[in-house]
Amino acid sequence: MPRNWPHHVNASAAHAIERLNSRIESRGPVVLPALLLCDFGHLAREVTNLQEAGAAGLHLDVMDGRFVPQLTYGLVVVDAVRRAATVPLEVHLMIEDADRSLADYARAGADIITVHVEALTNPRQTLESIAELGAKAHLAFNPGTPVDRIVPYLDCCDGVLAMSVEPGYGGQSFQPAVLSKLKALSDLRAEHGWRYRICIDGGISVDTIGPAAAAGAELIVAGSAVIRSTNYSHAISTLEQIAGEAA
Repeated sequence: MPRNWPHHVNASAAHAIERLNSRIESRGPVVLPALLLCDFGHLAREVTNLQEAGAAGLHLDVMDGRFVPQLTYGLVVVDAVRRAATVPLEVHLMIEDADRSLADYARAGADIITVHVEALTNPRQTLESIAELGAKAHLAFNPGTPVDRIVPYLDCCDGVLAMSVEPGYGGQSFQPAVLSKLKALSDLRAEHGWRYRICIDGGISVDTIGPAAAAGAELIVAGSAVIRSTNYSHAISTLEQIAGEAA
């Protein structure tokens, strides 16, 4: 199994993490709803609704307006979600100088910290720092970045996040070229005995989640496909059923 989950999570979150791994092993890929489009005026209620709808974890997009054009939210929101949530939180840092913020996000309650290879000076050092803080270390890469760029760091990744849209822009279409990258990540993991989870983010819908799961995706971030639905539970269960049948 990968490295232990962080020591700072409460008992409920620890149980949720165990359930997350169990769900992947027994039922196949899981959907992590992205909170970017949720109703921030009623944030705690949104978190509760997503958890009650069956979300095994939540995905938070932190953007700094420099690495990506958008400016979203930071530590205050992550802390607020952590206080409302009992499921694991993945904090996706689409920011420059991520190393300066790792400890802060770990303290705020990030169970998974995802950083972009394109924004890092020393990816191995950053991933090792995340692990030392007690969080899962995930490495993301953009659609234009080849898999070869991240291969030197796969041995110290707990997860690899393949972007299927350009980070920082909403409403983009899924880029099918990512499917060959997912397959390559799956093949590399099997060949070398590595332990990372294979993740995908961007343009996920009922039409694209099946091919993504068939190519190897296990943690699947879904934004509008869940948050803009009229029924969170139905949206999550439908997406996970399609993914499970395709995996």
